[in-house]
Amino acid sequence: MRSAAEADLPGAREASAQPRVVVVDDHGLFRAGVRAELGNHVDVVGDAGTVDEAVELILAQQPDVVLLDVHMPDGGGVEVIRRIAGKAPEVRFLALSVSDAAGDVISVIRAGARGYVTKTISAEELADAVHRVAEGDAVFSPRLAGFVLDAFTHKPDSSEQAELDQLTAREREVLRHIARGYMYKEIAQRLGISVKTVEAHVSAVLRKLQLSSRHELSRWAVQRRIVSFDGG
Repeated sequence: MRSAAEADLPGAREASAQPRVVVVDDHGLFRAGVRAELGNHVDVVGDAGTVDEAVELILAQQPDVVLLDVHMPDGGGVEVIRRIAGKAPEVRFLALSVSDAAGDVISVIRAGARGYVTKTISAEELADAVHRVAEGDAVFSPRLAGFVLDAFTHKPDSSEQAELDQLTAREREVLRHIARGYMYKEIAQRLGISVKTVEAHVSAVLRKLQLSSRHELSRWAVQRRIVSFDGG
């Protein structure tokens, strides 16, 4: 006999209610695993390993939900959402990432994702999250919801603003990308500048904020929820 909880799982719902899903992740083995785990719960209509492949597939298939990795070598989940948003506004995005960093959560939600769960989630929980997002809900792994609430309510106080005012517009851009967890190469690609220029900006930010390492800078930015400042 199934428990009440089991009866409410997506697998217990009628096949006709299964959402159409695209899986986007740069690791083929992971995509195959997700397809295998979700196969009885949703209708996986395709998967993609790059931003360009993802955009082409999503526009062709018009899925209900896109399961989306946050970090990929060619731009990541935020870039996919931005390129799809104006062309297929009905498509909903659910971030599925190994990262539980506040910056990653906030940036992808600001871009337009309806939820964010980590890759430690069980297959049953993931299937349920997909169904809920398809139905219009917002879904987050429990400890991540607070990041989103904080980001959308926090404003810099006077001391924080004074620290930020030391930085140039470009240095703030680089800092926001650091807060989101991007590597120097990824930041360079996203901003259209060289890796050496990124390194120079980071050095300048470290000097102005009197910090000694990228680790300290990332912690500083996350503690101050830097990705929520200036509309970032």
